[in-house]
Amino acid sequence: MAATSTGHVSTLCKQFQNAFRISSATSARHPLAAAKGSAKCHSYLNGQSTSFVSPARHRHAGAIGQQRRPLHEFFDAPENWGETTVRSGAPWDAKQLRTKSNEDLHKLWYVLLKERNMLLTVEQESKRQRVPMPNPERLKKVERSMARLDSVVTERETALRLLQTGQEKAQPGAWRKDVFGRVNWYTFREHAIPWYMNRAHAKKTFFTPRFVEPHIQLRVEKHLRARARKLSHDRKKMALLENKFPHMKVSSPTGSL
Repeated sequence: MAATSTGHVSTLCKQFQNAFRISSATSARHPLAAAKGSAKCHSYLNGQSTSFVSPARHRHAGAIGQQRRPLHEFFDAPENWGETTVRSGAPWDAKQLRTKSNEDLHKLWYVLLKERNMLLTVEQESKRQRVPMPNPERLKKVERSMARLDSVVTERETALRLLQTGQEKAQPGAWRKDVFGRVNWYTFREHAIPWYMNRAHAKKTFFTPRFVEPHIQLRVEKHLRARARKLSHDRKKMALLENKFPHMKVSSPTGSL
């Protein structure tokens, strides 16, 4: 019985070796078939040759199309290479974003993030080649859209928190004075022991002593004097510019102490 099983194993090994020899011989006869997988195409970007893996290779096989190399997404489309102007749409408006669902906003955030990374790569490459970036306002549009999307998500989180807990901020707190009379926002934190047993909390002072009040008045006077000096300097500067360029209409700075 053992001899029979050993014979079967040796037969399978011989068949595997023969199949491996046939496949290696086939690849040696057709070197062009192996070269198709590593085909490259060249494009001239701003007068310099740039080589990259052809995206047509990913269109031939559906399985390989899912395995697109991530580094390609850091570069602009090949048809935009060498162009001085690239068409782009308007940035997303807050009113348009408010009509989207949370899932759509989540997807749109990552789309804008990939677009911003691509534009930053194009900007850095343009600096390296010392050429102007095509349509640099695209980066500002993407950043403006991301800022508006973040504000819309914050609005929804704040509204949901107000309905659930009645608190506007994610981490509750209160306005408190310190020992120098300054009003700061104090954020509440969780502690393992009660406040009356916490020695570190007992060392904190949330009131202003009476002997500090004169110094508070001096600090306010110092702030007002600095503001008055700045306004006076701006007025003198604007008057000098008006005398030097009388044909220019410049509004003088106004301010109240």
